[in-house]
Amino acid sequence: MSAFMEECRSAMRARHLAYQTEKTYLHWIRRYIYFHDKQHPNALSEAHVVNFLNYIAGPRQCSPNTQSLVLSALVFLYKYVVKRPLGSLQGITFAKPKVRIPVVLSLKEVADLFDEMRGVDKLIIQLMYGSGLRTAEVLSLRIKDVDFANGCLTIRMAKGNKDRVVTLAHSLMPALKSQIQRALAQHQSDLKEGHGFTPTPYALRRKLGTALRAPAWQFIFPSSKLSGIPDTGELVRFHRHPDNIRKAISAACKGCGIHRRVTSHTFRHSFATHLLQSGADIRTVQDQLGHADVKTTEIYTHIIKRGAAGVISPLDQFSRSTKDDTGDD
Repeated sequence: MSAFMEECRSAMRARHLAYQTEKTYLHWIRRYIYFHDKQHPNALSEAHVVNFLNYIAGPRQCSPNTQSLVLSALVFLYKYVVKRPLGSLQGITFAKPKVRIPVVLSLKEVADLFDEMRGVDKLIIQLMYGSGLRTAEVLSLRIKDVDFANGCLTIRMAKGNKDRVVTLAHSLMPALKSQIQRALAQHQSDLKEGHGFTPTPYALRRKLGTALRAPAWQFIFPSSKLSGIPDTGELVRFHRHPDNIRKAISAACKGCGIHRRVTSHTFRHSFATHLLQSGADIRTVQDQLGHADVKTTEIYTHIIKRGAAGVISPLDQFSRSTKDDTGDD
């Protein structure tokens, strides 16, 4: 079992899948094998794949997105590891994905949340809101990705393995400069202890060698401790863990009495919505967010038009009419 899972891992790394994708695919491949009493996938047919996918959507009641993710993992398994691509999968029950309106905070709610936050996590979340960043994008920022002169950030290898340039709020520059100085001080301490390398994708370590110990390559938000690279065990300093952000947001919401479901991605949604409300062109917002299709960005126009921002309730009209008739001030 472990040898086969290592074979799957090697196939994923050969095709440069993201580390999080690798972990997710391995999880579901393992679940698939255990579901069929630990039989080797070579001995399982398309019918077994269909049964597992229907189990995921039926008894397990997983979401349509999870079912699609499991299908992608199994397609990868059979195409690149088993070397027997799946044929026609007849009998899969696909749940229709629902179009969900994302949670968007008001300007006052954003301000209240920031007032409840402190320290590095506050700066991280402010960058997410101020530049429309995903969690992984802000945590993966390196010192070389910041351009203070032009007021922008370069996002490397974002979703879809794409790079883009986003705006940097001028009000965050002093705090960001201070954080970079703290990161550089941590880096100097690592160098004195014989460390100082930073994890890099693909073959950059072999190509750049000791250049990866340069300050430019260090994460702006480094982890508090050294960790081993998964495949080599070498000690390096990764970026801050995303759990810290989730805990900071949860504590801030409790502190200012916001009872909606607020996640780190909520600040990205709020960035896009508030940018459109301020008069920005939808194509500009699309570029800032890194969406491949403008249709993905258009969901924020629906948020702007809903509720009091676009429609006056008949009850409010009735109330105003009654007030005018009675002559009340």
